[in-house]
Amino acid sequence: MANKRKIINDPVFGFISIPNELIYDVLQHPYVQRLNRIRQLGLSYVVYPGAQHSRFLHSIGAMHLMSDAIASLRQKGIDITPAEANGAMIAILLHDIGHAPFSHVMEHTLIEGITHEEVSLIMMEQINQQMHGALDTAIAIFRNKYHKHFLHQLISSQFDMDRMDYLCRDSFFTGVTEGSVASARLIKMLNVVDDRLVIEAKGIYSVEKFLIARRLMYWQVYLHKTSVAAEQQLIKILERAKHLADQDVELFCPPALHYFLYRHLTGSAFAHDSFALQQYALLDDSDILSSIKAWQAHPDKPLSLLAQAFINRRLFKGRLLGEPLAADERNSMLCQYADRLGVTVEDAAYFFQEHVSTSNTYSEKDDSIDILYNDGMVRNIAEASEMLNLQTLTYKPQKLYLFYYQ
Repeated sequence: MANKRKIINDPVFGFISIPNELIYDVLQHPYVQRLNRIRQLGLSYVVYPGAQHSRFLHSIGAMHLMSDAIASLRQKGIDITPAEANGAMIAILLHDIGHAPFSHVMEHTLIEGITHEEVSLIMMEQINQQMHGALDTAIAIFRNKYHKHFLHQLISSQFDMDRMDYLCRDSFFTGVTEGSVASARLIKMLNVVDDRLVIEAKGIYSVEKFLIARRLMYWQVYLHKTSVAAEQQLIKILERAKHLADQDVELFCPPALHYFLYRHLTGSAFAHDSFALQQYALLDDSDILSSIKAWQAHPDKPLSLLAQAFINRRLFKGRLLGEPLAADERNSMLCQYADRLGVTVEDAAYFFQEHVSTSNTYSEKDDSIDILYNDGMVRNIAEASEMLNLQTLTYKPQKLYLFYYQ
């Protein structure tokens, strides 16, 4: 980046301008630059090889959409000050900085009692201290503590700039065209009534398409059976590595991953130990992948077999289950794997896993998507839509899988 007036050529939205020096400085922070080394879609590349885009690129895109949304709302007379605009753009830019490598895998294996959203907030507050309070407004908006609630809705709601970018971007890089949404039109239809975001009635069909696209992307991409199988296999690898680390077995891994493998860390560590946060901020996809490459040759058979299979894309197979495994079926599988692979019955449990995949298109518990009519009436999309009723929107399908080593 040669100067502070930077233009980024984004493959999805074209040229994106970095609006000012404050946002440029935030972009340059190591916590944000780390997102260049974390894939947005985790292990989806095992199904869609083009899904190599980073969380950094997603954050830039979400910031761009936020800028467009603010401009559109201002044209309609909504008062958004320069400080509030900066705050909203910074908040959406930083909304993902707490993500661990490969999405939620770390939350299931190496860290307990804290979510990536909570880590994001801790990181934002640390950046704010370093920048002498320049992020106060951004953090207030992010935490929904700012007096203009609609600004928070632009960052986190059922119709926010985060979702709008990842649907457009993930659709583009996977080639799943069903996920594409009319982001420019939807942003032009935004308005505010009683401090709440609404969509003008002429945009209702675009909203319906947005909700349908989200459901399709979940089942075709985010919850694709093979991607979920790869994630479950990765979880098993890290669980085994953690088990060995607890026994003081020496494992190759970069220092940041070593820190988490050889300690039992909970969320309180991040609040009270700045070194834990520093190590977390050094973790990225390459730490995990380079370790698994090395573990292929480890003398521990469960770890080496799973690592070899993962690196060479011999992924867990999956089959739908009508009901959870019965105890006798589970015991039979344990014995079969023990005999076949030459491991103990206890260790055989690393070679299969039951898992429930579920998604929801629309939740009544969250801020609703509201439609504004010409007469000033505001109606929930579930009532306003001729295509999508409340039952359809809130239906939460679930699929129970058995994932297993072949």
